[in-house]
Amino acid sequence: MSTAEDTPTGALDGILVADFSRVLAGPYATMLLADLGAEVVKVERPGVGDDTRAWGPPHGPDGRATYFTGVNRNKTSVALDLGDPADAARARELAARADVVVENFRPGTMDRLGLGYADLRKINPRVVYASLSGFGEGAGATLGGYDLVVQAVGGLLSITGEGPGAEVKVGVAVVDVLTGLHLAIGVLAALRHRDRTGRGQRVATDLLSCSLSSLVNQAAAYLGAGMVATPMGNRHPSIAPYEVYPTAAGRLAVAVGNDGLFRRFARVLGAPELTEDPRFATNPDRVRHREALQELVSTALARRGAADWAADLAAAGVPAGPVNDIAGAFDYATELGLDPVVELGGTRTVRNPLRLSETPAAYRLPPPELGG
Repeated sequence: MSTAEDTPTGALDGILVADFSRVLAGPYATMLLADLGAEVVKVERPGVGDDTRAWGPPHGPDGRATYFTGVNRNKTSVALDLGDPADAARARELAARADVVVENFRPGTMDRLGLGYADLRKINPRVVYASLSGFGEGAGATLGGYDLVVQAVGGLLSITGEGPGAEVKVGVAVVDVLTGLHLAIGVLAALRHRDRTGRGQRVATDLLSCSLSSLVNQAAAYLGAGMVATPMGNRHPSIAPYEVYPTAAGRLAVAVGNDGLFRRFARVLGAPELTEDPRFATNPDRVRHREALQELVSTALARRGAADWAADLAAAGVPAGPVNDIAGAFDYATELGLDPVVELGGTRTVRNPLRLSETPAAYRLPPPELGG
């Protein structure tokens, strides 16, 4: 585990971000910008702050909700009541000198407060103004954007689970995370445009649009072939074998994406005859006969434990691994030398996954106290 240390100047050094967002998507985006060197000032409600300050248990050793600390490192906090004229004036002063403003209030709220893009661009024409909403700024403007609801109405829930009627949400607020990533990309693109032209612009996205974009092959199957997917558990609609199997000890994920990998997989299983079976000769054949293949593979894998199979399959170049819990996942990343944890002011936090050779991510500040 690493500790925070001085690093070269970040790629976004000198960029000031006024962060009016809260909960997950916006704070995740601004944390990524902060990791890359931006100065992020988090604007919070006096007394209560970001909603996630109260989202516990669990709490860390310092008593703070880990939900909040997980997406708010490298920021400072200022407590402002935007309904108070004096505090609103302070917020406008901050936004007037900011390079980036990020907000995820209901559409129209910042306009009513005098902090909308139309107002700020008059006093800060270089500002990149980034807005997040749940369902856009039209007919969906009044709808609350919580991840579970977006997974439900956006189709993701309908393809996640063991089968029809047994749909489940993804175990993390994945739409919020994906939307934060999309927003950060939009901000970086707008900053690049400003570098060339001197002009800022407004960047807007919403949870539902990002969810639909992130359906990728499942969306393409519907739009290009009219196929509406249903939940398949851990299976893949277009690849086999590609699922999780029971073993003598633990469960094993196997992802055999082409015919060459299948030949290697069959050899490791001690069942090379599978490659001679016309039912399994090609990937489309295997998809059509996945039930018969699943039974044969399960029988073979039952002879040994998941860890042993994973080692042999990895040696043969076949993508496979045991089903880890979160503790096991961090242990595995550590074993691979990825150094996934950073100690920051007494808070353990996940390392930024980007590795930049000249301007690496930096870990300067622990998650802030409210107003600190």
